[in-house]
Amino acid sequence: MTKFNALIAREKSDGQFEQVVVQRDITDLPAGDLLIRVKYSSVNFKDALSASGSKAVTKHFPHTPGIDAAGVVEHSGVSDFKAGDEVIVTGYDLGMNTAGGLAQYIRIPATWAVKRPQGLSLRESMVLGTAGLTAALCIDKLQSVGTNPESGPILVTGATGGVGTVAVSLLTKLGYSVTASTGKAWQSDFLKALGASEVVLRSELQQGEERPMLKAQWGGAVDTVGGAILCNLVKSLRYGASVAACGLTAGVDMNGTVLPFILRGVNLLGVDSVELPLAVKTAVWNKLANEWKLDTLDNLVTEISLEQVPEALAKLLEGQMVGRVVVAL
Repeated sequence: MTKFNALIAREKSDGQFEQVVVQRDITDLPAGDLLIRVKYSSVNFKDALSASGSKAVTKHFPHTPGIDAAGVVEHSGVSDFKAGDEVIVTGYDLGMNTAGGLAQYIRIPATWAVKRPQGLSLRESMVLGTAGLTAALCIDKLQSVGTNPESGPILVTGATGGVGTVAVSLLTKLGYSVTASTGKAWQSDFLKALGASEVVLRSELQQGEERPMLKAQWGGAVDTVGGAILCNLVKSLRYGASVAACGLTAGVDMNGTVLPFILRGVNLLGVDSVELPLAVKTAVWNKLANEWKLDTLDNLVTEISLEQVPEALAKLLEGQMVGRVVVAL
């Protein structure tokens, strides 16, 4: 097979971008060690940015987005992988400036691929995807500085999104009391079904922005939104508590003071899932396949076809997406 289906984002004559499914040839793919037949991908906010022409994510078009892919090696140029190996690929340059996982084939460097761990199917790995990996990294980082179920309630912002839904589910599994924050009040029952003991509206977390300190209430937090909400989170952590920050949908600016850090000894922990060393990614994927395996993954996901991806990307940009979306290739 030399032809395959792929989603491409391309610029129209009016300067707007469109996403269409086309046939491509394997010879069009970039050079790389591994040719992978993609079985599943997923839809992420970065894919929506790339597909809508964001030069901060993708410099050249036409382009195939897709920062996630799970599939089977069809050809390997290295000894560490062989034809038939099932692999997970997330992050690095996949879907940014390298043709991504919203296609039936990708070709990548071997240093981007993780062998699928036993206990996690290819589909399950994409229900998690970069979002699930990021949520797990946030929780792992919180635990590394001593955050435990006795620390107090853990706040998850952007809780109906991909990272948020996995974070709520995983924290609940690990015995934490979880408060979920969202701008979608109508999704409260959904969040409580995932395990949240309380749901607070995003507007509540935006109050008190002008104050240097707020009431100490959170034993820790996973923040997926950034901006003023992250700043207020830092100001409302309990003594010695930490927030793991991994998102920016509410903005990239933080207008605060050093007072929470020097009066309450709080920690702001940055989390990156893109350029993370492969050994660390592998270790976290193994956790997600074993002691952190979620038996509620089907509650988080909608499965779609490649042809339905443009509609899903539009919903993401409009802030209307809930949970995870898996693409069956």
